[in-house]
Amino acid sequence: MADAEIKLARVALTMLAEPGTRAVHQLVARHGPVVALDMALAGEIRDKAAREAVQARLGAGDPRPSAETALATGDRLGARLVVPEDDDWPTQVSALEHVRLPGADRRVDRELAPPLCIWVRGEWPLAEAFDRSVAIVGSRASTQYGEHVATDLAYGLAEREWTVVSGGAFGIDAAAHRGALTAGGLTIAVLACGIERAYPVAHTALFDRIIETGLLITEWPPGADPLRPRFLIRNRVIAAATRGTVLVEAAARSGAMQTMRRALALRRPALVVPGPVTSAMSVGCHEILRQHETARLVTNVGEVLEEVGRIGSDLAPVPQGPERPRDQLDDQASFLLESMPRRGVITPDTVATRAGVDIRTALRKLTLLETLGFIVRRDGGYALATTRRPTVEDEPP
Repeated sequence: MADAEIKLARVALTMLAEPGTRAVHQLVARHGPVVALDMALAGEIRDKAAREAVQARLGAGDPRPSAETALATGDRLGARLVVPEDDDWPTQVSALEHVRLPGADRRVDRELAPPLCIWVRGEWPLAEAFDRSVAIVGSRASTQYGEHVATDLAYGLAEREWTVVSGGAFGIDAAAHRGALTAGGLTIAVLACGIERAYPVAHTALFDRIIETGLLITEWPPGADPLRPRFLIRNRVIAAATRGTVLVEAAARSGAMQTMRRALALRRPALVVPGPVTSAMSVGCHEILRQHETARLVTNVGEVLEEVGRIGSDLAPVPQGPERPRDQLDDQASFLLESMPRRGVITPDTVATRAGVDIRTALRKLTLLETLGFIVRRDGGYALATTRRPTVEDEPP
């Protein structure tokens, strides 16, 4: 377990630079968090933009006292700080070290480094909770269709002992969390503000339920505000910490699209639920499917597990229609049945000729058809057992 000095340094560095800042992460990777903090305070950061951002925040003073206050506040809230030096750290987020988004021109799309630390509320071990996890994300302005699908997927995943991860927002996020909770499963909400902040406020009760049986996590210290860019910054953690990401609904400019693009850049399973072509809330989903060959269309829990589960297991069942009585017939019996007249009686010789089978085979198959109730003996020959009009189920595939 990491000592207090390391944790203090990591919290202080998060206060000096927004999570994901690559220059700060590289400084920590080369020198360790304690030395990296001293270097940051001395202005010894090579990247100009990062150095200037740190210097600007230093205008508020040395961050170490604030970091000590944050740690004390976390203890009072029942929160714990998990850092990479801890056994409980979810190591899969280290994949963010090398990820790059094509055509990235905004800071939030360029600065995708792994977290320096993660604040946690809830009893579950962090690494264990993320080990078998799937993210379900989507639009805040969701439709009834999207919420139904998200709830159903989350319920099914939780029922199969998979952790459901989302961002705690309105719409699809909330539906995913509630679906997992209803199944009595584990869910993780990844926040974009301090661990004590219920944002949105309307989800206070939902977050309390999540803390009881799952986890609330964030990279920001207590007191941090839910600023708009932070929602995009936290999305990289949702994509990196999970086995795959399911996009249920997303408008063309939805933040959930950014989560999916990070999952694609990480080469994690990127799974998309299709929607009505007339729905603005599914435009982003269809765009991902059209633009990215590796994105997979999914419609149920089985298909999600087939993509994120173990190779050779967790396979989705092949969709099948209802079994029909004619499915029991072999080719010869089927030809004989199809050769029967819709009305009237036919002799075995005649129907055998029509079906192109020899008389011995015809007699054997006609007996089978009679036993199964398709035909009846009548006037020295055979007739269909019913004269009803064939239904859709009677039609050949």
